[in-house]
Amino acid sequence: MTENASLPAVRILVTDDDPGIRSLLRETLEAASYQIDTAVHGGEALEKISKSPPDLVLLDVEMPQMTGWEVVRRLKADPLLQHIPVLMLTSLSQAQHKIQGLDLGADDYLTKPFDIGELLARVRGALKRTRLELEANPLSRLPGNISIEREILGRIQAGAKFTVLYADLNNFKAFNDRYGFLRGDRIIQETARILLAAREPGDFVGHVGGDDFIMVTVPEHAQKICRKIISEFDAAAPSYYDPEDRARGYIETSDRQGNVAHFPFMGIAIGGVTNTHRPLTSLGQVSALGAEMKKYAKRSGISGYAFDRRID
Repeated sequence: MTENASLPAVRILVTDDDPGIRSLLRETLEAASYQIDTAVHGGEALEKISKSPPDLVLLDVEMPQMTGWEVVRRLKADPLLQHIPVLMLTSLSQAQHKIQGLDLGADDYLTKPFDIGELLARVRGALKRTRLELEANPLSRLPGNISIEREILGRIQAGAKFTVLYADLNNFKAFNDRYGFLRGDRIIQETARILLAAREPGDFVGHVGGDDFIMVTVPEHAQKICRKIISEFDAAAPSYYDPEDRARGYIETSDRQGNVAHFPFMGIAIGGVTNTHRPLTSLGQVSALGAEMKKYAKRSGISGYAFDRRID
């Protein structure tokens, strides 16, 4: 499998003191459409990485001047570079050497002589894992905006029937103002858990940011999923309020104009967009309709959902 030609070339730094291994890896990886740079020892590798961080490092263990283990240790200690995946290559087969590399933060390990097909598969796997980790929302660990766009565009391009559910929370800002962002973060995490639990096989769940979430499902499952999400959220939400606020059924805090106001418990509003009734041809169209339906669902101030059923 080669990288998509429309995307920037994936850059890999091959670090090995054996010129034959460097040449073999360069030829193999360039044939798979990767952009390759090389280094002959650990010091050179660190210098090149600091100047222009690659997308992945293939790293020999036994090298002059600086071992691969030391390179990994320094990379993983640097907050700006620690996300770069490292695959270690070595002729050492003892389990303790593999464990040492993995404990230092290496992402994978291959023992020489290695199979080229396996090497390419491991490179693809490490790149994919890192991409998903970088795209994920750090709070919910759900896929972020890049993955969301890719999922929706993929369904459009495939010509499949689908429904996109746009969800956010009613009165979340008031809750955050009253209790602070740490408790607010727990609500976000709970919402992510509820969405994941409500999905059907093959569904996609993503986190736009803040209290905004996305689910992509098939039309026949959409309303059942909405009802399940609302039921679970409404059952869980009161437990996040203090006892005196639960007893009152609302919280007191300032509104957007600075006036003290009463806010009921949080609810979840879901706007649904589907290509069952009319074609959806762009991400912008889906997003605009989703925002419109979500706004409509929020009008009541309590949990609810609304679907776009227009045919033009």
